[in-house]
Amino acid sequence: MNRFDFTPYRRSTVGFDRLFDLLENQARQNSGDNYPPFNIERRGEDAYRITLAVAGFKPEELDITAQQNLLIIKGQKQEDANKGEFLHIGIANRGFERRFELADFVRVDAADLADGLLVIDLVREIPEAMKPKKILVGGQKTLEVVKSDDDAANAA
Repeated sequence: MNRFDFTPYRRSTVGFDRLFDLLENQARQNSGDNYPPFNIERRGEDAYRITLAVAGFKPEELDITAQQNLLIIKGQKQEDANKGEFLHIGIANRGFERRFELADFVRVDAADLADGLLVIDLVREIPEAMKPKKILVGGQKTLEVVKSDDDAANAA
């Protein structure tokens, strides 16, 4: 197993402990099973797509759960009552569980199953309160026209 050493980064950063722990945990958990295979695609500045190859699974055999910063996809095959005698089994029919850590403000937009591919679209939506804003130095107010005594005399 490859082990990454984040010690130099931990020394010079503050508040990134969760990120480094997340990376180390993912390296430990994903070192073995690669079933089912998947792709992660960036479809725009704030749009992503996860595609899993789940051939043989029906929509009712798949469970997609989105929690805060975590997407869990489970597949559990139902037992077929009319199984025949197999001479060779080359198609995997085993259950699976895939976990994807999501960044803050990333939510599941849609999920679809077609041609043996489960497609999950994700969108990052930053709340209005979290978007950058321009702040005026010293709380400057809007400028008003300065009126002098001469202007008042000319108006009369």
